[in-house]
Amino acid sequence: MSTLGTRGYKVAVLGASGGIGQPLALLLKLDPKVTELSLFDVVRTPGVAADISHCCTPAKVTGHVGMEQIGNALTGCKVVVIPAGVPRKPGMTRDDLFNTNASIVMGIAEACAKSCPDAMFLVISNPVNSTVPIFAETLKKHGVYNPKKLFGVTTLDVVRANTFVAENQKTDVLAANVKVIGGHAGTTILPLLSQVPGGKFSEADIAALTHRIQFGGDEVVQAKDGAGSATLSMAYAGQKFASRLLSAIAGEKNVVECSFVENTLTPAPFFSTPVRLGPNGVEEVLHYGNLSAAEQKTLDAMIPDLVNQAKKGVEFVKAAK
Repeated sequence: MSTLGTRGYKVAVLGASGGIGQPLALLLKLDPKVTELSLFDVVRTPGVAADISHCCTPAKVTGHVGMEQIGNALTGCKVVVIPAGVPRKPGMTRDDLFNTNASIVMGIAEACAKSCPDAMFLVISNPVNSTVPIFAETLKKHGVYNPKKLFGVTTLDVVRANTFVAENQKTDVLAANVKVIGGHAGTTILPLLSQVPGGKFSEADIAALTHRIQFGGDEVVQAKDGAGSATLSMAYAGQKFASRLLSAIAGEKNVVECSFVENTLTPAPFFSTPVRLGPNGVEEVLHYGNLSAAEQKTLDAMIPDLVNQAKKGVEFVKAAK
């Protein structure tokens, strides 16, 4: 099928040389909605860009290396996907990542504020519960924050939920669409198994599936035995959300995905919930619906964590010179 005449967009990947960035860039190169793919990192980007540019799809690929080139990478971007930062290693919590990745994300947000303030920003860098508030606060400092255009990518939680639930229920994984709300770390991740159509779960199933979805990242970190974290599945999830957002930007109707965005559904300033996407980003924040008693208990318990993790991010930016 020809894609000539299809409306396309410039998309940047910041952190394109990393474990998530490389496969994410490759997947985005295959997306017909991407006409220009701008790859940025502080090391090795020209090689990654050269390699990916040989794939026979229409997207033009450019590579940019070092902070002095980030402006060129970002200028004209419609969507910026941000997997930059250090990955988790065995024994590390997402909080352990905070100090390193907080500085990286703040620096990137400053560059975005200057070079592409109207772009949509998709934050993958962990800990998402804090890095998204850091990004927002940095954009606010520059007077360019638009809550409709900032997304924490929690799609991997949905991807895992769809995979594990389909396995458990022996249903078609391609038809699965499990709603996952809250945050993007451990017990702040809440899969709404009570809302799975036709779902028949025992109490043991619910406990085991919920825990596996919440701590799926640990499963991968342990299996890789010190050689990395969940990079390939995260790249898949990042491209999936970016592609859905690009479809909505291009005019597709009723594009609904869970994402960690600013809203007032709970006392937490940012909360992942189904969001209707449109040409301007968040078209409508949707309520997550009715919860089981166990789900409500998990939700109530996570809110102080989400509030504190957001506050930690905001205070980091305010303390910066």
